[in-house]
Amino acid sequence: MEIRKNGSQASVSGPADWFTGQTRIDPLFDPHDPARAAGASVTFEPGARTAWHTHPLGQTLIVTSGVGRVQVWGGEIQEIRPGDVVWFPPGEKHWHGASPTTAMTHIAIQEAQDGKVVEWMEHVTDEQYGA
Repeated sequence: MEIRKNGSQASVSGPADWFTGQTRIDPLFDPHDPARAAGASVTFEPGARTAWHTHPLGQTLIVTSGVGRVQVWGGEIQEIRPGDVVWFPPGEKHWHGASPTTAMTHIAIQEAQDGKVVEWMEHVTDEQYGA
């Protein structure tokens, strides 16, 4: 058994290559062989969002607070709220983040394939975000 105490892992700011706006990533867990799943709590300030990206084995988001937005490539923007669970299938191009006026926090869970959990792409433009 392993218990990671709250506050035992440092928060980090979301890198500008991967995010637009202010974000904070709080690591939750890493995979232990043979498991492949890792998780983090990610907080987006109003207007903040990820860049477009995919995951080789998909991604699950569990919204814990605030109001957010998600979109898959070619789809409509969807609003997400606490208690919502979002699943992106493997290889589905998407983004997620806060609403323009309200911060949002979610837990993100994804699995590694050949040591990789994400493929980052171009930033979501203000027009795509619908600010």
